[in-house]
Amino acid sequence: MHNTEIRYFMAVATTGSISAASQQLFVAISAISRHIQRLETRLGVTLFERSPRGMQLNDAGHILANHVRRSMADMELAVAELQGIKAVAQTTIRVVCTDGLAFNLLPNLMAKFRRLHPRVSFILTVGTGRQVPELVRNGECDLAIRFILSPESGVEVLASFPSPVLIFMKDDHPLAERDIQLADLNAWPVVLPDQSATIRQLFDLSCRMNNVFIDPVFTCNHFSTLYEFVCQTPGAISVSSHYSIMTRARQDGLIIKTINRDQLSQRSLQLQSEMGKPRSAMLDAFFVFLREELQQRDQQCRKEFDLQFR
Repeated sequence: MHNTEIRYFMAVATTGSISAASQQLFVAISAISRHIQRLETRLGVTLFERSPRGMQLNDAGHILANHVRRSMADMELAVAELQGIKAVAQTTIRVVCTDGLAFNLLPNLMAKFRRLHPRVSFILTVGTGRQVPELVRNGECDLAIRFILSPESGVEVLASFPSPVLIFMKDDHPLAERDIQLADLNAWPVVLPDQSATIRQLFDLSCRMNNVFIDPVFTCNHFSTLYEFVCQTPGAISVSSHYSIMTRARQDGLIIKTINRDQLSQRSLQLQSEMGKPRSAMLDAFFVFLREELQQRDQQCRKEFDLQFR
């Protein structure tokens, strides 16, 4: 296969149309279309589903695009190793995570790692619970940090930490000094993420299993917005992992508490990468750094807020 054909194919796959790829590459639409047809003829399969709305990869197209991305990543790593610059030149680490982890924890940890390794740069992509595993399996990141409810195929788990559903509120809240049951939340304004979040799914399931109905006063798919709403609303309560708010809770006058329900303990925080993906020395160093930092901060947070869970 010719490099031009692959380059045009990847541009159409990324942009979703030949016209958009034409604008991106400064190449005539007819030339891109001709090369795509040539590539499909050479392979003996179609690579796109064509519609008036554009061109979307079909199953064969996804397979080819994933192989191209992996090959490009492997080539970049090989070049870096051959030139002997793994440890001394600028290294870019691509990270994906879900919304709550991007609120404060990951920026904090990345900044700390860069103080130790100033020549590292990060690209952080925030996706939904459905998008993040696809980005991992497609080789579009070096590392994923995400919450999961059950084991997944096609990813390598590098570390895993218990991450139950916890609640947070202002530290002068009437519930702050007592054990809390799900039904206790009904008397207060409850703030929740939308149903795409694993924490919302687990919370709703637990409510149904315990015959508790909670009608949130505010729902949003951005954790920073939920957090600010709680801070500004008297008596408000929301759900979170302690990892999402451990670096901000005390300074914002919040307290973190457990709810006495086993169903809310079925979630974990995982560090993941694509199965079999080669890793640079700097990426391995970042894995070790994250694992140690998360373990240390987990223990500090449990002690500070007297959190009892396995």
